[in-house]
Amino acid sequence: MLRTAPALFLLLALLAAALCFAQQGTAPLPGSPADLVKQGEKLNSEGKQDEALALYEKALNQSPTLYEAHLDAGIALDLKGDYTQAREHFNHALSLATPDTKQQAQRAMAMSYAFEGKADEAARLEQQVFDGRLAKSDFDGAAGTANELARIYLESGNPDQAYKWYKLGYETALRKPGLSDADKNLWLFRWEHAQARIAARHGSAAEAQQRVAAAKAALEKANNPEQARFYPYLTGYVAFYTGDYKAAIADLQKADQNDPLILALLGEACEKSGDKTQATEYYRKARASNAHNPTNAFARPLVRKKLAASGGM
Repeated sequence: MLRTAPALFLLLALLAAALCFAQQGTAPLPGSPADLVKQGEKLNSEGKQDEALALYEKALNQSPTLYEAHLDAGIALDLKGDYTQAREHFNHALSLATPDTKQQAQRAMAMSYAFEGKADEAARLEQQVFDGRLAKSDFDGAAGTANELARIYLESGNPDQAYKWYKLGYETALRKPGLSDADKNLWLFRWEHAQARIAARHGSAAEAQQRVAAAKAALEKANNPEQARFYPYLTGYVAFYTGDYKAAIADLQKADQNDPLILALLGEACEKSGDKTQATEYYRKARASNAHNPTNAFARPLVRKKLAASGGM
C-alpha cells in the first residue's frame, strides 16, 4: 500500500485537474440563467433587442442578482433608446460588481449617459475609472479612459472639455516608463488627431489643417500601419465640420466602414450635398451597429431621428 500511494495521489491529482479544466470549458446548462444570458447576447448583437430582453428578464427571474444579466439588459435598453430603464439595470450591475468587473459597469453606465449626450454625467463615472487605473500605474489604460471621455465631450458639443481630457490622456500616456519612440509618436498622432477635430468643431479650418499635417507626420514616424485607417477618418471629419462635404465624402469612404459614426457622418455629408437617397442608405448601415461604445452612442440616436424624419425606418 505504501508503494502505491504516490501513484494513487498522482492519479487523483490528474483527475482533479482534468475535472477543473472540463468545468472551465463546459458550456452553461441549457435553460440556466447563464445560458439565457449567452443566448440574449447573441440576439442583441443581431439587433433583436426585445428578444434579448425577454431572455434577460427570464434569467433575472431565476437569479435576481446575476451581474451579467443586469449589465446586458442595460446595454440592450440603451440600444432601444430606453435610457432611464437602462440605468436602473446598470445601477444593479454596479452594486453587484466584483473588483474585477466594477470598471466595466462604470464604463457601461457612462456610455448610457453618452447616448443621451449627457457628458458631465458620463464624466463622473469615467473619472472613477481613470482614477482607478492611474492608482495602479496603468498609464495606457488611464490614458485610454481620458480619451474616451474626451470623445464623449467632443461629440456632445463641448470641444473645450474635450481638449482638457485629450491633453490629460496624452500627458498620462507619456508617463509610462520605457515608452518607445514609436509609441511616443503614436500618442502624438492621437493628440494631434484630437486637436485637429477640436479645431474643426470650433470652425478654425486653418488650424485644423495644421494639426492634420502634424498628425500625418507623427503617424509616419510611428510606423504603425494598423493606425493608418484613422487618418482618412480625420481628414473626412475635418472636411465635414469645415463645410467641404465633397471632400468629406471622398475621405470618409476610405475610412472604417464598420464604424457607425463614420457612416452617420457620411450620411450627413450626402444629405448636405443633396443626395438624400445615399444619405438614407448610410443611415441604415449605421443603424445596423449594436455596439455599446462612444461611436454608436452618438451615431445611433442621430440616425434614428434621421430615418424617422425621412420615413426610412
